[in-house]
Amino acid sequence: MPSIANYRGIIPAISCPFTPDHRIDEPALRKLASWLAGHDGVVAIMTNGHTGEVFSLTPAERAEVTRIVADELEGRCPVISSIVCEGLKDAADHARAAVAAGAVALDVMPPHHWLRFGFTSGHALQYFEAIHEAAPEADLVCHVYPAWTRASYSSQLLADLARLPYLQAFKVGQRDMNKYARDIQAIREADASKAILTCHDEYLLASMVQGVDGALVGFATFIPQLIIDLWNAVKAGDLKKAMEVQAVITPLKDAVYGGGEPTGEAHARMKGGMYLAGVIDDATVRPPTEAPSAKEMDALRAAVKQAGLLQR
Repeated sequence: MPSIANYRGIIPAISCPFTPDHRIDEPALRKLASWLAGHDGVVAIMTNGHTGEVFSLTPAERAEVTRIVADELEGRCPVISSIVCEGLKDAADHARAAVAAGAVALDVMPPHHWLRFGFTSGHALQYFEAIHEAAPEADLVCHVYPAWTRASYSSQLLADLARLPYLQAFKVGQRDMNKYARDIQAIREADASKAILTCHDEYLLASMVQGVDGALVGFATFIPQLIIDLWNAVKAGDLKKAMEVQAVITPLKDAVYGGGEPTGEAHARMKGGMYLAGVIDDATVRPPTEAPSAKEMDALRAAVKQAGLLQR
């Protein structure tokens, strides 16, 4: 049986608040996790994603972030932890640590050396199998990278992954709408029971109307209710309402992502927006990620204000 009963809805990839001296801010992380889980339409929370500045965290800190969030949300909302590793043994160790910390599912990012050197389908299947063998009680989620990278999965590989009984969901972010549509079809034809979740933070409406089951996005750590409202309108087939919600989201998207894809500095700008909206009390990011400039904060303030969310 799947370890998470329902992936269909909105899953925020949670930001990781830090103290001014760059330590994990446990009270702030607990507060953020509880606030996110309190939204009707949030079906799980994911730790250690890119939005959570995972590349700045040590293995022990990644497990600690998951422990804090899982402890805070015990009995309320399931927790997924991303596995961001380079080799089979490394990934297996991280998987065991994440499950011990309270994660009930694991989001599997491609090893980042694949971005430079590429990979074979056999490499990918071995990687997923090694993680499953290390943590057989946990569902796996396939994190799909942009089509322009050398870590992009083919439609055939995604179909093969969909047939794995322990893989229950796909976090899809191809950033190529032709491939996105082909990949969704390939997954559906291989196993229609597997959940498909967009992770196109920067064009949510366009990706939601392609027949997916929700969204697993870092943007939802900032504006969960707007993204829930957008998804509810899409599910209801109310394009007019969906376009109205997207019109509120778009200035926020532009202020955070700057017309491009998520980046470290985009996640820093997101923290700046969260601070302005009163979601977090400290927008500290870990170096070398850079805090937003005064000009960027002005743009964020204007975007947050037009959305009716400005608190500071």
